[in-house]
Amino acid sequence: MPDKKTNERLTDFGYQTIPEEEKESHVKEVFDEVAPKYDIMNDVLSFGMHRLWKKYTVDKAAVKPGMNVLDIAGGTGDLSIAMADKIGDGKLWLTDINLSMLRIGKKRMKQHHFDAFYTTCDAEALPFPDDYFDVITVAFGLRNMTHKDKALKEMLRVCKPGGKVMVLEFSKPEKWLAPFYDFYSFKLMPWIAAKITGKAENYRYLVESIRMHPDQLTLATIMQNVGMKNVSWTNLTFGITALHIGYKEKS
Repeated sequence: MPDKKTNERLTDFGYQTIPEEEKESHVKEVFDEVAPKYDIMNDVLSFGMHRLWKKYTVDKAAVKPGMNVLDIAGGTGDLSIAMADKIGDGKLWLTDINLSMLRIGKKRMKQHHFDAFYTTCDAEALPFPDDYFDVITVAFGLRNMTHKDKALKEMLRVCKPGGKVMVLEFSKPEKWLAPFYDFYSFKLMPWIAAKITGKAENYRYLVESIRMHPDQLTLATIMQNVGMKNVSWTNLTFGITALHIGYKEKS
């Protein structure tokens, strides 16, 4: 969205509108600050539900020995740890745009005696060849990307024909839940975050970024528009999160 006065392209950062070129640095700053207690906060704020959502994603990934797997915005490594013992002689890449998060992910992988390839990278310009990965996952990372369509197109590019792209992300909950969800998100979550991390503003951004993220149908349409086939989604916990899956057409 260009600003008519300055000709500057703008994007959202939570509920703020900022120049596109500034979003990456703002997102990095948020995650640099939350990285040390990111895993603890995930458990506290989701009441442990994030573990069930990720387990469902890993089950649906159906990773098999010999597959090449890419975990985008993999952060502290939850999905990578769950998939690492399934790939046998395949290759697993754990990536994130944020070095602080990736360092924690690498440390946790080694604590579990798993190995992988690690790199910091921007999902909108993936440093991988075409048609390389059998399974690509991104969990709770897409909403922080400036150009979601560009990132999804890159995921499709590096996906093998017949492979799949999996997006686990917060979404639009069922209507009856919305008032309770809003109260918890905007009142309780920042308060809890302030008590545990002293970073209420960062968690306020995370809540706002969830509200700015496309709903289930809109995200599915974006995935279809970049060329993914047989796109579907499954609502988890009444739509608080959703797992979208799209496939690359077989050649």
